[in-house]
Amino acid sequence: MASGFFALLDDIGVLMDDVASMAKVSTKKTAGILGDDLAVNAEKASGFVSSREIPVLWAITKGSFINKLIILPVAFLLSAFFPVAVTVILVLGGIYLAYEGAEKVYEYLVPHHHSSAIEDKGGMSPSEIVALEKSKIKSAVVTDFILSVEIVIIALGSVMGIPLLNQILVVSIVALIATVGVYGIVALIVRMDDFGYSLINFNDKDKSISDFFGHLLVNALPWVIRSLGVIGTIALLLVAGGIFVHNLDILHHWLESWPSLLREFTVGVIFGFVALLVIKGIKMLVGLLKK
Repeated sequence: MASGFFALLDDIGVLMDDVASMAKVSTKKTAGILGDDLAVNAEKASGFVSSREIPVLWAITKGSFINKLIILPVAFLLSAFFPVAVTVILVLGGIYLAYEGAEKVYEYLVPHHHSSAIEDKGGMSPSEIVALEKSKIKSAVVTDFILSVEIVIIALGSVMGIPLLNQILVVSIVALIATVGVYGIVALIVRMDDFGYSLINFNDKDKSISDFFGHLLVNALPWVIRSLGVIGTIALLLVAGGIFVHNLDILHHWLESWPSLLREFTVGVIFGFVALLVIKGIKMLVGLLKK
């Protein structure tokens, strides 16, 4: 009896070791989307009154957990009973990621007018402010859902062919890391300026060490968010290119002599701008038909 118990513990230990190794690989493969997820949510969670930033971020985090609870069972059912669907969703998601990355590059390279509405929160009633918060939270949760689907499918795609229990453990760990890690870092980012102001007001000296670091944090926040946006865009194109290269047989040997990163980025850019042209063409056609 005792030997059977210790054998069971040994089997569990081996399983956990395998799961940890595979989770590490899967997390690396989803890192590109996590970077974009971080940039998107840092932007969406900022711009509120200081006292409301953390409650708003917590509401988005709870929505992200609910998204994962919806997505994970569906993904595992597809993996168990219709595995080809995982590859199809993976490629379709790659097209979406490539399109999103190409659209960001296009918006940067081709300046064009953005319709914007300046929100005068000072003249808004409490009920209007609450409605605005709910609207932004809903938008952030919807965006998180799309990115969560990609994170889960990419993680699942990296562990296809192994026992279902291992798949469930690995992908669930990656999903948990994605939620806790991303929103934990976002919480630190959106509070950078508040911590900076606290350092500035720490004493009355103008050129103290706390004053220097306080101004550094306050001034760095916009640059951090912009940098995350750039890194996230590059990562989106790399992740998308990797999906196409590894899942489309026709691309397995294309540009094979190129370094893998350059190859995947090039493929991501090509697919992204083709998708961008198709979407813009469809929008133009729909606009013409409506006239």
